[in-house]
Amino acid sequence: MAFNSWQEVIWMDGYGFYVWLSFGVSILAVGLLVVHGLLTRKTLARMAVQEQQRQQRLARRKQQERSRSKSTNDSTS
Repeated sequence: MAFNSWQEVIWMDGYGFYVWLSFGVSILAVGLLVVHGLLTRKTLARMAVQEQQRQQRLARRKQQERSRSKSTNDSTS
């Protein structure tokens, strides 16, 4: 080990503050990216479900209109 004690590891000849600050900022940035990715994934999944439901509603409505128009045409013939 390059250091003789844990105190030397923490202080790193006076550069410890900058070294540990950079580690902390990096870990915080990666953590925020992970959280943002998870939230975005959840939002996109919810939007996909809503779009799927919308498409199903439109298909049902179109089918109902076809059956109404067919029954109207059959009754007039």
